[in-house]
Amino acid sequence: MAGLDIDEGGGGGVLTDYSPSSVESRTPASSRASTSDSEALPGSGGFREGGSGTNPNNQWRGFFKLLKKGSQMPFQTFHPLKSVPKLTRRKSKRVREDLIPSPALNSSFDSAEFANFRSSWKNFTLSELQAATDDFSHDNVIGEGGYAEVYLGKLEDGNFVAIKKLTRGNQEEMTADFLSELGIIVHVNHPNIARLIGYGVEGGMFLVLQLSPHGSLSSILYGPREKLNWSLRFKIILGTAEGLCYLHEGCQRRIIHKDIKASNILLSETFEPQISDFGLAKWLPDQWTHHTVSKVEGTFGYLPPEFFMHGIVDEKTDVYAYGVLLLELITGRQALDSSQKSLIMWAKPLLIANNIKDIVDPVLGENYDKEQMNLVILIASQCVEQSSTQRPLMSEACSFSFICHCHFLIAKYSSIVCLE
Repeated sequence: MAGLDIDEGGGGGVLTDYSPSSVESRTPASSRASTSDSEALPGSGGFREGGSGTNPNNQWRGFFKLLKKGSQMPFQTFHPLKSVPKLTRRKSKRVREDLIPSPALNSSFDSAEFANFRSSWKNFTLSELQAATDDFSHDNVIGEGGYAEVYLGKLEDGNFVAIKKLTRGNQEEMTADFLSELGIIVHVNHPNIARLIGYGVEGGMFLVLQLSPHGSLSSILYGPREKLNWSLRFKIILGTAEGLCYLHEGCQRRIIHKDIKASNILLSETFEPQISDFGLAKWLPDQWTHHTVSKVEGTFGYLPPEFFMHGIVDEKTDVYAYGVLLLELITGRQALDSSQKSLIMWAKPLLIANNIKDIVDPVLGENYDKEQMNLVILIASQCVEQSSTQRPLMSEACSFSFICHCHFLIAKYSSIVCLE
């Protein structure tokens, strides 16, 4: 696919290799028309002006005045997607009718229609963010991508945070990226989705995420893995599946994350996985089967074949990436190794031969539940099928994982009964 603008780092994946403690498918076709959204071709940034003739720059300034008011802003949720008129297209491709309701762009930002940020979110000043990151010291950079840099921060109360600083394009483009990500986050509420605690709009655009001492999955999985035993890996497998299932089917709107990978899975203090970084996420209206994009954005090693070949983005995009993540947890290997060899290319022959001994991470030895391992390998194999129609939905993957979990509990309970 010639001429594609490839972004290897995705949306600035949160926390690459860091832990603060170390300072056509199975989608029911009957309910969805065979429609898609083709993103605009590259062009100059900015929104087309609406019929009101309002200057977009004045609109941005008005909106930032609202943002800086913080908790004084009126709060209300967006109207359901079906009742919201479509957005005016912008040429730079990041935010469109599936992301932000059109009143936010075509009318004054002084309207309460768009003032829906949660009252629990704190509006951080630039001086607070500078103090937390040692003036955005390069030593505190814990993640970088095509659209953002992520810094380790420590607040005055001693809590660690991940501070995402948007870096791409001019102010209008960064503002659109900022609003699109906030527009996604404001609608999600799940234990397996990372918690946003605040934002900043002074001296740039920043998102502030809660961070535990464990950091991200990549900080443990790509380093010494001794403490990442099978029970923790299985917990991460289950929780990540539940978070994705929520985004695809349980959320107010269908959300495709587009950048599932180890560095975007934060770990809570109890090692509960939390999906983070919605910089590339897309809303997918109920009547659409998929998006069609002309620019490849994401992380090599996690992207499915149809994404490269046809630019297709749907739930199966995340399913494929989830399958790669499972293989990483099973094998202890990265999606792409230092020689850029694909984990899937390495694992496929072993999966076909059912050679579990050579697939399983040597660090685990024999210390894993064999039934759980067999089922997780089966799920991973199905999730990374080359044809998207052969991959399960996340709800089906969740069901497999739930069955596996139930089998584990039954076996554990049975052993306790026998001992008694």
